[in-house]
Amino acid sequence: MDCYLLRFLLLLLITPKLKAQQSYAENSALDCADSDDRGSLPTFLYTCNGEKKSCKAFLIFQSQPPYNSVSAISNLTASDPSELARINNISDHTLVLPQTKEVIVPVVCSCSGEYYEAKASYLIPSIDDTYYTIATDTYQSMSTCNALMHENNYSALSLQPGFELQVPLRCACPTSNQTFNGTKFLLTYLVSWGDSVPVVSERFNVSAKSVAYANGFTEDDPLVYALTPILVPLSVEPSSSQTIIHYPPGPPPRLCLPVTPIHGNRRSKKAYVWIGIGILVLILYLAIFGVFLYHQKRVSQNNIEGKKKWVLRESFFVTIAEEVDVGLKVFEYEELKGATEDFSNKNCLGGSVYRGFFDGKVLAIKQMSKDATEEVKLLKKINHFNLISLFGACEHSEDFYLVYEFMENGSLRDWLKKESCPEVPSWNHRVQIALDIADGLHYLHNFIYPAYVHKGISSTNVLLNEDLRAKIAHFSLARSAEKEANRNSSTRYAQVSKGYLAPEYIEHGLVTPAIDVYAFGVVLLELVTGKEAVFLQDGVEVLLSEAVFTTMGGGNAEAIFTLMGGGNAEAHPDRLMDPNLNAEHCMEFAVRMIKLSLACLAEEPESRPRIHQVLSSLIKIQLDTEKAKYFCKTIV
Repeated sequence: MDCYLLRFLLLLLITPKLKAQQSYAENSALDCADSDDRGSLPTFLYTCNGEKKSCKAFLIFQSQPPYNSVSAISNLTASDPSELARINNISDHTLVLPQTKEVIVPVVCSCSGEYYEAKASYLIPSIDDTYYTIATDTYQSMSTCNALMHENNYSALSLQPGFELQVPLRCACPTSNQTFNGTKFLLTYLVSWGDSVPVVSERFNVSAKSVAYANGFTEDDPLVYALTPILVPLSVEPSSSQTIIHYPPGPPPRLCLPVTPIHGNRRSKKAYVWIGIGILVLILYLAIFGVFLYHQKRVSQNNIEGKKKWVLRESFFVTIAEEVDVGLKVFEYEELKGATEDFSNKNCLGGSVYRGFFDGKVLAIKQMSKDATEEVKLLKKINHFNLISLFGACEHSEDFYLVYEFMENGSLRDWLKKESCPEVPSWNHRVQIALDIADGLHYLHNFIYPAYVHKGISSTNVLLNEDLRAKIAHFSLARSAEKEANRNSSTRYAQVSKGYLAPEYIEHGLVTPAIDVYAFGVVLLELVTGKEAVFLQDGVEVLLSEAVFTTMGGGNAEAIFTLMGGGNAEAHPDRLMDPNLNAEHCMEFAVRMIKLSLACLAEEPESRPRIHQVLSSLIKIQLDTEKAKYFCKTIV
């Protein structure tokens, strides 16, 4: 009995040392509101669970101006410049490196409380800097805003140019198990577009299983997100030969025939004759082939529609079947019929969307007459709190049914109309909703590959859950920005909500992330003013965005007051605001929100801010709102 007790006590003593991996934080590290009061979290830094309390470790940093030389990068990361130059095989410390060139950064990684960190410092250069932008942009997610706030005494509201921040960088030391298996160093690697665990493992000459184990994955090829860090266990120091330049994907190569110069007059003439004959033969061949194709098209014309429907249906089910293992369910039509009480009017949420009850769980069912394969393909890629979640799908009688999470408070447009709702007058709820939408777009534009454009951002396509957190929905128009970049969209304007269309989309059908930013600018105006994107003024239908720009005439804020309420702007500045808000203390924040929306509504897409810049501005507005003594009428 004493022997068994002794073994049990020994097991308890060694168990902490056998904790063999860190946890992958996915994209949740972008959230700045986590608390580690109940224990360490991967959204802060890596847990101090290694065999050693201090060790040599490595980070991968991508060269970006102004941090594009050995001197600049070593200053930013507090790394030894000579060591950094040696391991990257760079002789000139001032040499400007190519943009997005990977640089290996050697650091000293040590335990500080519950977490490992490499210590660096950063002098804030701009008033626009926040903990979020410093962690994700300047340090390329090698730190987190949670860790920065934990490390520094400055509140998020008081950051000013000239302040020096202590920056804890993500690093870790091998555990005893990893050391036993030959691991000597851990490298913190920033996942890029197209990366996967097998791809990264092959590049650094390690097994995918060891990388999976180091990050707490249960499979060798798990889903990883671009611009998030993972750990790569190494038995030797990394080499500059293993680094690459991350060029953006370019257009496919053009096919062209090699041309060999022909010298001499006789050879030249003979060559031209043979080339001419070849061209004639080619033209004749193409003509015959064209007649053949035309004949085949006429013969099979009666069968095309039936085949097309079958292909669409088959493609849809293949897409669904690929995702069954990760929780996407194929529903039977009878299940949906029973859950909605035969699609009754009382369960209709609007249009062709119905409420359904599945074993006590409420879900939303969207009926579509067109193929939903593309929407399913996109929704299965995404994993973000501010984008609607897809639970499953069904096909019946050539109609498609998508089953989503249920959003208790309906659309943002409907919520803004609810005068009796106690939360509607809350300014901080509206700022949070704006932040949620921007965060969802930030993920769509930057954290999946290829980037996607929603194409349908509007207050009706933003849904609110029971806690009034916003989620972007209705992805039927969403398209890959990469595919749309070099061609005009064929989508009919009627499919896109009126009042949200960017000028370049109306005139040329151009589809880029900038059209989402434009539409988001309109939604910001709706949040501040309470007016719809298209409203009636003196009996005439007016576009909110167009009316603002026409009336502004070069940035005249007084004109906005007149537009929104009429009469003397100076006497009634509060008429800029939604009447439901009715709070003079929010005017400063409302004006800042208006300015941000106008930046989003710039005529030229190149002049609009990128969505990460919009997100940073909204974070500042939210922080300043919380700092103020007064909120708009009600704090809920």
